[in-house]
Amino acid sequence: MNFVIEHLSKAFEKKQVLKDISFTFDSGKIYGLLGRNGAGKTTLFNCLNRDLRADGGAFFLLENGEKKEISAEDIGYVLSTPTVPEFLTGREFLKFFIDINESSIADKRSEDAYFSIMNIEEEDRDKLLKDYSHGMKNKMQMLINIIAQPKLLLLDEPLTSLDVVVAEEMKQLLRSLKQDRIIIFSTHIMELALDLCDEIVILNHGELEVVDQSNLDSGEFKDKIIRALKEEEND
Repeated sequence: MNFVIEHLSKAFEKKQVLKDISFTFDSGKIYGLLGRNGAGKTTLFNCLNRDLRADGGAFFLLENGEKKEISAEDIGYVLSTPTVPEFLTGREFLKFFIDINESSIADKRSEDAYFSIMNIEEEDRDKLLKDYSHGMKNKMQMLINIIAQPKLLLLDEPLTSLDVVVAEEMKQLLRSLKQDRIIIFSTHIMELALDLCDEIVILNHGELEVVDQSNLDSGEFKDKIIRALKEEEND
């Protein structure tokens, strides 16, 4: 399975944020989408999730050589700022999601079994979501997407503000999830991308550029990324 973007573009007034982007993502990999703050990473994700209307271009799944229009069920989107219904408890939110998606959930487990996947303690499961920490809200966002099992998972800097323990748990989880799906992980932190991702893609001047990782551990590799990001800053 592949996720294909063809000639995607988006501008805000006179600022061209995305410029004729074309790229093919392969399943079974975590892609690091690296770019400076304001480079357009969130804009790209919002277009792919259809929260924003692109000015031009198309994107689709390619399965067994056939094009398939991507549906809402095919895509999961974890925002950098968690969005959860804070008037519900964690258990109520989880039960509501399971109930409305029961027919499409392949891996059926008990609510507590799902909570255990994310290492959410028993005493926290019946607390209101408004009382959850940022990291716990982020875990709930991830849990919903694990249950839904989307073919394409977009992660918009989900680890940036997490503590070290939670961030490491999330990285291990993402590595376990990548089989048979495509994960695109947006970040502006180079070391995080190098640690977690199978391939690095730079969003630079509104275009996507894949970075040759054959010399991943060399200073030349890191210098190439830094030069590209500095060009974006100076443009």
